[in-house]
Amino acid sequence: MRIVISSQNFRTITGHAGKSRRFLIFEGNAEGQAVETGRLDLPRELSLHEYQGLDAEHPLFQARPSALITQSAGPRFLQRLARQGVTVHVTSATDPQQAAQALLQGDTLPEAEEDPHHTHHHHHHHHHHHG
Repeated sequence: MRIVISSQNFRTITGHAGKSRRFLIFEGNAEGQAVETGRLDLPRELSLHEYQGLDAEHPLFQARPSALITQSAGPRFLQRLARQGVTVHVTSATDPQQAAQALLQGDTLPEAEEDPHHTHHHHHHHHHHHG
């Protein structure tokens, strides 16, 4: 299983996947450990947000990932990746290796907190009054 993780600093999982130009590529090895096998460091015009060509020819999809991990992604990004057969996991996790490892093991990743810049009018008022 090949997993691509948006990481603008190549150290932690970052958000805004559609604008991201840096991705870490992880794969499971024989022992079931997630190991970094490559990196994408794309020019600005190759961020998916800017890219005008055929999605199938984009370096991200050329890497043939089965999953992508990011801290935030817009609906269009999710649709584009779904069309290429890539499952997107939006998470609050920050450690790329741990997140890739969790996916390999079939664990669920911690859900991302609502990004205030992407308020899709989900009025989830969680009032947990534990007296």
